[in-house]
Amino acid sequence: MTRVRVVLDGTPLTLTSGGLPRYTAELARALATECETDEILLASDQPFPLPPDSPLNLRQLPGPRSWAERRWWSWGLPRRLKQARADVFHGTNFAAPFWPVRPSVVTVLDLSPWLDPAWHQHAGSVRRRTPWLLRMGLARCVVTLTEAVRRQVIERFRLPAERVRAVWLAASPRFRPSPPPVRSRPYFLFVGTLEPRKNLPMLVEAWRPLREQADLVLIGRRRADGPDFASEPGLHLAGEVPDAELPAWYSGALALVYPSLYEGFGLPVLEAMQCGAAVITSRDPAIVEVAGGAAVCLDARDGRAWSAAMQSCAAADACWRVRRELSRRRAALFSWARTARETRQVYVDAISGANA
Repeated sequence: MTRVRVVLDGTPLTLTSGGLPRYTAELARALATECETDEILLASDQPFPLPPDSPLNLRQLPGPRSWAERRWWSWGLPRRLKQARADVFHGTNFAAPFWPVRPSVVTVLDLSPWLDPAWHQHAGSVRRRTPWLLRMGLARCVVTLTEAVRRQVIERFRLPAERVRAVWLAASPRFRPSPPPVRSRPYFLFVGTLEPRKNLPMLVEAWRPLREQADLVLIGRRRADGPDFASEPGLHLAGEVPDAELPAWYSGALALVYPSLYEGFGLPVLEAMQCGAAVITSRDPAIVEVAGGAAVCLDARDGRAWSAAMQSCAAADACWRVRRELSRRRAALFSWARTARETRQVYVDAISGANA
């Protein structure tokens, strides 16, 4: 197998939680593990930590060393790619260098910046920059996280179908059935960034009729524009929780409740299923693709349906035991090793296209 030197955008690792840093860290680690002869390098114009337990062939490149290099995407990063003798660059968050000194691959996580500006009030640069990068061919290949988003990207940006690849994510092996946290009451669980797109006011309103039966626990970083809930009995805002503690929370929940209005993948859904949790989620096409029939999928805006589903789950109907088993079976189809192999093939194709 030909050795490949890959540079990934490490900027998502400046975030403390969420699907984007999880994707970047797990992908980098899996790429380095799956092909030990490759060299996987992370680069950013901001300080960031290397993923824990990084293999020796996963390293960090220096950030800007001069004022000129702080113009990162136009000067600093292209220069770093040349110095590192990179074969390919992978922008894990919509971005690529402005000068094609090396072939680039870009992950378009989803179309949320374009579908509703209120979901990402500070994503103006992405909305302007990414379509230009794609039209100019600065990203030779585009990666999406589901087939559903792949179709959306092809249609929105009018790209040739062969240029866009869907590569599923996976849940870390740490997510497995675990002893649940010690709690006096059963609980429903949400995990994710608290932001407008996650539709949490609807979820809280749907939960209130059964607050005497079960609590609602919201785990995740609250974004500045996220909902701000007043204190009330049974509603627990847990904030950010260390990854090592999440399997216990998933395993002990009556169900993961994930009413997102739109997703590119929906990683908490897969993490919960891998822990053997039942899942109640929205009918977003990407989530439906990931869940594969194992989850209960509802209209994200139908609060009555969400209340009824949570009521049934809290009553411990036998069908929910079946759902937990379906969750484990579905989750077994995903792995970071597979994600790494398929992503690496995108790199090889991008490099071959550059040399054709």
